[in-house]
Amino acid sequence: MRRVLVTGGAGFIGSNYIRYFLREHPGDEIINLDLLTYAGNLLNLEDIAQDGRYRFVCGDIADPQAVEAVFAMGIDAVVNFAAESHVDRSIEDAGVFIHSNVLGTQTLLNGARKYEVKRFVQVSTDEVYGSLGPSGAFTEATPVAPNSPYAASKAGADMLVRAHFETYGMPVVITRCSNNYGPYQFPEKMIPLFIMNALQDKPLPLYGDGLNVRDWLHVIDHCQAIDLVLEQGSAGRVYNIGGSNEKKNIEITHLILDLLGKSDTLIQYVDDRLGHDRRYAIDARRIRTELGWKPLYDFERGIVETIRWYQEHQTWLGEIQSGHYRMVSRQIAQRGGRA
Repeated sequence: MRRVLVTGGAGFIGSNYIRYFLREHPGDEIINLDLLTYAGNLLNLEDIAQDGRYRFVCGDIADPQAVEAVFAMGIDAVVNFAAESHVDRSIEDAGVFIHSNVLGTQTLLNGARKYEVKRFVQVSTDEVYGSLGPSGAFTEATPVAPNSPYAASKAGADMLVRAHFETYGMPVVITRCSNNYGPYQFPEKMIPLFIMNALQDKPLPLYGDGLNVRDWLHVIDHCQAIDLVLEQGSAGRVYNIGGSNEKKNIEITHLILDLLGKSDTLIQYVDDRLGHDRRYAIDARRIRTELGWKPLYDFERGIVETIRWYQEHQTWLGEIQSGHYRMVSRQIAQRGGRA
């Protein structure tokens, strides 16, 4: 039996990963360490809250005492999702991102090294590579060149993780993934925000000319890839994870409106984001060839299922919009994570 520490497990990708891990590893346990900041929502984990293999701990990954207490429970592996991740918020206040993404990662590494954790997976982002021209794709050898405070904080965390492999020989692995979509995504990101607004006949605020390109990956495919890296990835390696689904933002916008039967008049062009990267694309050949990973979802199926999920979870969306989820999450946390 292993005990795996998942940080940031009340967020979008983390909660999907916890659910995936418990299903795929019935003999193992998960400890979910999450501070429950604005995007942390324990309603995301209602369906597994009573599972005896799952435990929630409310705490800050940048707090040495909180981290020490968790590692003292006996941790075999760490999967670090915990991060401030919204670019717009990083432009407004980079300090929060440095605290969580850099200092928090260093604090986790200190604990993992002290307690001789057998595997440390740092979940990063393709945004550390910067912006691409009209052709080519990011490989693991692409130099990091972050263009936003968020991306810079994630690049700094990655460098700390790499340094712990080179200096201390820690069994670390870094994953860098393209844009995710799927259930339980906080509606500040484009796809859930546009779905929510379209459902309510509200404007869809599209940055700039809408021609920025992203490579989209279903969150379950990301979870599968992380799990493969946890089990089989080579220490010290970086693994890019991408869906080979490059889409312009305007294409995504029209698709959501078409699938919901809404008018294109809901599109509202807004001033472009500062430092907005033009294009991302991932070369995922390493994880495909070394670990045998391949996505299960094509984008056409995935986006239809994602839209359906939000249509069927209006109560969840209502909790987010009202802010009531924060009070509910605090109440669940006081009960030790049990809904």
